[in-house]
Amino acid sequence: MPLSFREALNGAMSASGLSMRKLAEKAGVSYEQLKKINQGKTQSTNAEDALRIAAALGISLESFMAGEFEGTPTIAIAGKVGAGASVPVFDAYAKGDGPQVICPPGLSPSGVVAVEVEGDSMEPVYSAGDLLFYSRNGHDSVPSDVIGHRCVCEDEEGMGWVKQVKAGDEPGLFHLISLNPGANNIWNTRLKWAARVRLHWPSDLARRL
Repeated sequence: MPLSFREALNGAMSASGLSMRKLAEKAGVSYEQLKKINQGKTQSTNAEDALRIAAALGISLESFMAGEFEGTPTIAIAGKVGAGASVPVFDAYAKGDGPQVICPPGLSPSGVVAVEVEGDSMEPVYSAGDLLFYSRNGHDSVPSDVIGHRCVCEDEEGMGWVKQVKAGDEPGLFHLISLNPGANNIWNTRLKWAARVRLHWPSDLARRL
């Protein structure tokens, strides 16, 4: 039995992991119109909008109206981290409203966040535009097991970095080491938190939504 457009729309958002605004942008349809439908202020939309949404999801109009979605898991891109560039704290998007990337094979989307590299201080391992995936064990901690590893971290000034984290000269201080021999290191800085990079995806492999 075919669904109402409102039911199909909600099913599409759930299956794709996209917010209503992101789905509207991807499909090239009116966000305000979709919001009215979802709020029950109007019961239908034109067939062209439904077709555009189905096409944005990579399915037929018939599959969209039948609620037949592939349900590809996605991960939110929280923002950018500096690899030489100075980038403000990256948790800048409302939950679920940031850019999305298809979840890499073998990685669970639960509790995982992606960030985009900006700068070249981690060349040749990480390049600008690459995506890094990580999980935070605590909101304000630097676990001992991150020392010596490549990490996504936030310093006390609110800047986000991807660096190799090493113990500083005093307790509570850390050295942030660049892999690029021509780039600067950051010595004896305080960190709010650090999390090991779980997966690196070159920019040309990432499937963004």
